[in-house]
Amino acid sequence: MSTTATLRRAVFPRSTTYSKALLVTFGTLFIAGLAQIAIPVPGSPIPVTGQTLGVLLIGAGYGSSLGLTTLITYLIIGIAGAPVFASGGHGLAHLTGPTGGYLIGMLVASLVVGALAGRKWDQKVRSALPAMLLGDVIIFSFGLFWLQNYTNKSWSWTIAAGFTPFIIGEVLKIAIAGTSLPLVWRLVRR
Repeated sequence: MSTTATLRRAVFPRSTTYSKALLVTFGTLFIAGLAQIAIPVPGSPIPVTGQTLGVLLIGAGYGSSLGLTTLITYLIIGIAGAPVFASGGHGLAHLTGPTGGYLIGMLVASLVVGALAGRKWDQKVRSALPAMLLGDVIIFSFGLFWLQNYTNKSWSWTIAAGFTPFIIGEVLKIAIAGTSLPLVWRLVRR
């Protein structure tokens, strides 16, 4: 049984469209809430946020299909005008502006991390940490390529503005996600 199915059965004994909709709603609100933890980075259009932690946890906890659905929902409601992006941001400009690559990277990361969770990579720390690291690499790869293309600045500026200030925070988020999920699964199994 996949970890996603285990989670849904632990929370909702009978998996229904209603239960999936509740999970997507909760996941969307969770990511939106963590996006509000936003610290501006001087000289960078990209703030430090809690968003990536939410994406890693939702991707692994929900699996690829439900995690992807949650991220698509998050992006759609943000584009439609709900203040769910960093610092209450909203609108298409967030997807087409300097943060767009990070947002698309989050979508892809949720799919990949969810697929790895489906193979039980999220159940042991020794496999959960690399899964979370891969998710973060995906987010920052998309983000940095988009940021460099959007700003047309040098790669050294792009790395300095779009990656370097985030290293410590991302290490902490990977550690939180990579160690908390195996503990959660141990509790669910009991």
